[in-house]
Order: sequence, then C-alpha cells, then structure tokens
Amino acid sequence: MWFKKQCNQLLKYPQFCTRISVCYCLLLTNFRKQSTQYNADTIPHIPEPEYDINFLCNPSNRDTIFNNIKARKAIGDIDKVLELSGKPEFKKSFLHELNKIPNQTDPRVLTYGEQPRILKQCGHEPKFDFKPQEFSTLATNLNTFKSQLLGPLIGTRGYLFLGDLAQLEEALIHFTVKKLMKHGFKLVSVPDIIPTEVIERCGLITDNGRNLVYNLSPFYEGNYSLSGTAEMSLAYKVMNSLFDLEDLPLKMAAVSRCFRAEISNLLHEKNLYRVHQFTKVEMFVCSKHEESEKQFQELLSIQEDLFSSLNLYLRIIDMPPHDLGSPAYRKIDIEGWMPGRKLYGELSSCSNCTDYQSRRLGIKYKTKNGETLYVHTLNGTACAIPRMLIALCETHQTKHNHIQVPEILLPYMAGKTLIKKQPIAKMNLFKYKPQI
Repeated sequence: MWFKKQCNQLLKYPQFCTRISVCYCLLLTNFRKQSTQYNADTIPHIPEPEYDINFLCNPSNRDTIFNNIKARKAIGDIDKVLELSGKPEFKKSFLHELNKIPNQTDPRVLTYGEQPRILKQCGHEPKFDFKPQEFSTLATNLNTFKSQLLGPLIGTRGYLFLGDLAQLEEALIHFTVKKLMKHGFKLVSVPDIIPTEVIERCGLITDNGRNLVYNLSPFYEGNYSLSGTAEMSLAYKVMNSLFDLEDLPLKMAAVSRCFRAEISNLLHEKNLYRVHQFTKVEMFVCSKHEESEKQFQELLSIQEDLFSSLNLYLRIIDMPPHDLGSPAYRKIDIEGWMPGRKLYGELSSCSNCTDYQSRRLGIKYKTKNGETLYVHTLNGTACAIPRMLIALCETHQTKHNHIQVPEILLPYMAGKTLIKKQPIAKMNLFKYKPQI
C-alpha cells in the first residue's frame, strides 16, 4: 500500500518523474560502463615501462651509473645497455637490460661504504631481575604459539597463534590502522594474488638465481603470484593513473598477508623471525618530486611513534647501498631490541623509490605548468606482526613467565592486562603414521 501511494504521488509531477528517469538511465549507463571496465575476466593493461633513456643511454653518465651498480652490488650492466641502445633489432634484449639497472642512490648513502649508519636510538633498554626468555619458548609454554610438528597443515616455517596471543595480533592491527588514519591514510583492501609482472615492475627481479615469490602459473590461468607485500598491490591499484596536483600526496594503507619464498639457515632467523606467510600493515605514498623527501621523513616519524608508544627499545639505521634493493633511492630500517634473543631485529623499513616504480607502472601527475611527470613512490612498514610480537613479548615478559600487555593496547584487548597460560586443550593437528 505504501509503495502504491508513493507512486501515485510521483505521477502528479511528470516533470520530476522525467528527471528521475533520466538520472536512472545515466546511472544505469555508468554502471554498465563500470561493469565492463572492471569485469573479472578483464586484465588491466600493464603499460610499457618508460625508462629515463636520456640519462641511462648517455655515454657521459656511464661511470656514474657503473659505480652506482657496483656500490649496490646489483646485477645491471650499463655497458651492455649502451651497446644495445643503438641496435633497434635487439629492442627486447635492450629493454631487459634496462630493467636490471637499479635506481640511483642518495649521495649521502654512497659515502657509507658497506656499513650502515646508526642515526639514533629511541627508548630505554629493558632491565630484568631474571633471565628473559626467547619468544618461542615463552609463548609455547603459555600455550599461545605453535611452530613445531605442524606437518602438512602449514609446512616448514609456519606457525599458529592461539588464544590471547591471536587477540594481541588483532589488537596490534587495529591500533596501527587507527593511528594511520589519523595521519590521513586511506585504508584499502588489496588482493593477495597479483600478476607476476607487476611484482617485477615494482623491483623484485627474479632472474638472478633467487626466487622470492610463490608463482602460481602451473595452477592458475595466466602468470600470477602471491604478493610479498601490500606495496605491490597498492602500486597495481594506481597503475596507469594521471593525478592532478591537488591529489598528491596520495597516502594509502593496507592490511594484508605477505608471502615470502625466501629461506634462511641463520640461527638468529629461526622460528617466527623469518616465515613464509605473515600479516603486515603497510603504508604507500605517491608524492610530487619536490615533496618526496618530506614524505619520507613523515613515514619515519610515524614508524618511530608507533613503535615507541609500545615501549620498545629501538635503533634507526640508514642502510648502505648494497642493502637497498633495486627500487630504493634511500632506505631506513628500524630495529627493535629483543631481550630474549639478546640482539636487535628488523621491525620495519622505509623506502623512497623516487620514480623507479612509477616509470614501470605508468603512474603520473600534472604540474602547475601542465607538464606531466612520474610520481615518486614511497613505502613503509607500519606493523609486521611476527617480529613485532617477538620484540613486544620479550620486552614485556614478567618474572612469572607471563606477558604484560602494553597500556596503549588495553582498549583492544577487552581489558586483559596479562597473557597467562591458555586453557587450550592439546591438539593433534594431523594424523601421522611413521613409515616402517
């Protein structure tokens, strides 16, 4: 009855009805366009890279580029690039060699040689009147963590968080996201499966004998891989974009699973420190050229504030050229003191990639005078859960082998102040029959 009454009322005003019909048609047309544009079967076009040919193929820059490659211990060969640059018949090989040339390096960093530069330390080293335990021992005894005998459930370098520790993981995520949104970051939900080519365009080169990604090609139509970090998916999101000046800086954040095929036999990287799959909150920024250094410092400031508010003892390190990776112009790591392990461990990194990624993914902006430039992209870890939990739990453990929840996380822990032994029954995660 109500619907019929409203329709009768509308029919009294034919002009209004006409406007409604026109608006409906426009919306329907727009929806159909969007449906076609974002059809699940349509793969977004990955543009051809636009390298800085004027710089890279200028013989007078040869020594500068060569010395940069050498300092970074990269695989690029500038002499091969120069040799192929005048041979259009070898265009494919030429572009392949161009892609292996790393980004330029901040001149300050080139003076470091092979040693990192400790910029500053933050907080106070925790003191104990007992011998602090290493995370895996502490958390396993509390029945909150499993990493052994997971077998076919997860495989090697896998783990399970249980009870209050799983809740602490969620608390860290919500705490971090809330902080980032106060700094103007827009939260984006990203896919874990993206084209392998996008991963390579972001700077993860896989043809030098090391394969750091899980490729799905044999099992998935097309060439796709599991994303190693949300940075790649966020870059993929803005691929082929042309921003107006007022749109920048574009600040995005994402919570995602990260997949790493890398392995390590180092003793200090055992258990949870280096795993194949973990949760991370990532920051990604697209910036104007003249503001990327400012944005870089802002990301560092956010990281320092996040970690310091959890009462962690930190050191901030400017990384030397050979630790930068291909995309980074400059990279600063923050390491947290892990008392049970009696060493510092990397909690985060922050990189200014200048226009390395944007040239490979077609991410541009218009300047005031109408010139089109490639944005500078930056990324920074806001919270990598496994290593954050190691530093957090080892720092805040008690003499009774419990874990004190940092005060700032209490609102996300339903008032729990201590993580004690969990009342969780022992589980047979899989049936195992020894071979005779």
